[in-house]
Amino acid sequence: MKKNLLSIVILALLIVNIVLTAIMMVSVIGTNGKTADLVTSIAAAMNLELYEPGGETANAIPLSQTATYSLADRLMIQLKPSTDGNGNSSSSMIIFYMSLAMDTEHEDYAALGQPETMAGFEIQIKDAVASVVQNYTKEECQDPATFERMRAEILSAIQNLFQSDFIYRVSISDVMYQ
Repeated sequence: MKKNLLSIVILALLIVNIVLTAIMMVSVIGTNGKTADLVTSIAAAMNLELYEPGGETANAIPLSQTATYSLADRLMIQLKPSTDGNGNSSSSMIIFYMSLAMDTEHEDYAALGQPETMAGFEIQIKDAVASVVQNYTKEECQDPATFERMRAEILSAIQNLFQSDFIYRVSISDVMYQ
């Protein structure tokens, strides 16, 4: 009789163990799915932060299929006023030449990238550039990392203007401050 009672207790404990293991597996699988989704979204966010507009494309396009359009005039843009340690505010201007590198093999280049067409859009391009640059101070523009971020924002604004990425790089040269 003792052996049968002991067998029944062992069987009951085994059933309780199986039930608790099943409950634990269901909760772990649900949590694991949520964790996997979180890791995926974090990885996607990090990938977006690491992506620079024009970064991957610029390296993939050879110079043989690149056309350059230089804006005719120097751009002169009022920068955001900066304050010094005493609370005094001073405004500056940035003056520079800008050119756009375009992929001649892109499907939008034939319609939008020709010099005559680009000349017609020059006012809108200057406006898009000014809307980005005027958000920076002189000190921020002089910082190389911030200047690169500003250039990436300019490229993004121009690509948004054309609703295309046939323009893949923005070159800024002869930068002066007043």
